[in-house]
Amino acid sequence: MMLRMGLLTRRPEVPPDQFARHWRDRHGPLATRLPGLRRYTQNLVTDRSQLAIDHARGDWAIDGVSQLWFDDAAAMQAAVDSPEFAPIPEDNDRFATLRGVLLAMPNLVVPVQEPTQDGPLIKRMSLLRRRPDLDAARFREEWFGFHAEAVRKFPRIAGYTQNLVVQRGGDPRHPLPYEALPVDGVVEMWFRSREDLEAAFASPAAVVSQRHALDFIAEITTFLVEPHRVL
Repeated sequence: MMLRMGLLTRRPEVPPDQFARHWRDRHGPLATRLPGLRRYTQNLVTDRSQLAIDHARGDWAIDGVSQLWFDDAAAMQAAVDSPEFAPIPEDNDRFATLRGVLLAMPNLVVPVQEPTQDGPLIKRMSLLRRRPDLDAARFREEWFGFHAEAVRKFPRIAGYTQNLVVQRGGDPRHPLPYEALPVDGVVEMWFRSREDLEAAFASPAAVVSQRHALDFIAEITTFLVEPHRVL
């Protein structure tokens, strides 16, 4: 699968509730018309604190992350080239600024557990930037290897996916340079409660993973989000 992620910042003249409502009720249905779209989730940022970790934070003042899944890069390009895509950028400008588009390859490490009667899962997303002395291949090796296994051992974790950025910019035929959008990976983590999240990051397994993170990650910018499954 190929994952297309948009980093959105609310326009200053648009109130937060209007941003969320327009994104969900007007913009979302436009995107569902794209040919070949397999799944679409909007992640509304609800908390911008560097929750549960002590790591350098990047300068990412975003209000939402969109996620659109396609079978492959060709299917995604066909969707972007379709007539159904044409009204999407114009509508986006009515309520948000698109900070950038990331194309990523998902790596499912811990499958997401089913919600219970206690309510929806807590979702935490993070933008990762690799250390400047490492190349993309080394970042992938460390992240998909030792680090994935370390996080898999977190107690109370209810889901963990690594999304490796393979290209920057919305058009695969014209990729942006790394410096224009310096994100190497996007983390998705799920927990049953904020207490479970904090307990997981206070565990011995988290000590191991955070120590290892210093070896290959320069910045970790975390958000709590409220996901809305559109398709």
